[in-house]
Amino acid sequence: MSSTTAVRGRGFTLIEIMIVVAILGVLAALAIVGVRNYLATAKTAEAKQTVGAIARAAVTQYERERNISQLLPNNSVPVAGTRILCASATPVPFSFASVQGTKYQPSPALGDDFMTGTSIAGWQCLGFSISQPIYFQYSYQVGDNYVSDGMPGAPLPSVDEGFEAAARGDLDGDGVASTMVRTGEVRGGEIVTSTQIYTNNDME
Repeated sequence: MSSTTAVRGRGFTLIEIMIVVAILGVLAALAIVGVRNYLATAKTAEAKQTVGAIARAAVTQYERERNISQLLPNNSVPVAGTRILCASATPVPFSFASVQGTKYQPSPALGDDFMTGTSIAGWQCLGFSISQPIYFQYSYQVGDNYVSDGMPGAPLPSVDEGFEAAARGDLDGDGVASTMVRTGEVRGGEIVTSTQIYTNNDME
């Protein structure tokens, strides 16, 4: 009877407690890594969707026929409506450092961030804007100065009349940037885009 009571009253040994603590520590570490990866994946997916939206805006604006204002000389006729790519936009934010390890709130003021450009150039021409905080720098380039230039396997436009919609980010602020790009070019009066979004250092 006394031996049974002793067994029932015995607690955990120090080694058993240490094993449990170690297991809990490993599980907690795995959970933290999993949550970080999940958040990074969600932010990267948002960047890819935004790059796709910028590329679609470029295609939509190109397919519109624009009547250009002209001052005609005597005995002449106006130039018919024409299709043009929106000219390059200023990156938002302008400084990449503004999204390294942090998020950036675009300004809604006319002349700032996505509110820059004209009817034939920049974000105003594309009719594209973001009002929510962003973790990536977004750009739209036409003709040259492509963000993906020099990256392995990047689908750079092969003609001058081409564009690149891009997102660059450094979610953990470690100095290693991830890049997502979609390109397009004009062929025979029609615009063709890359089959999918190109990524470089997707998860940094």
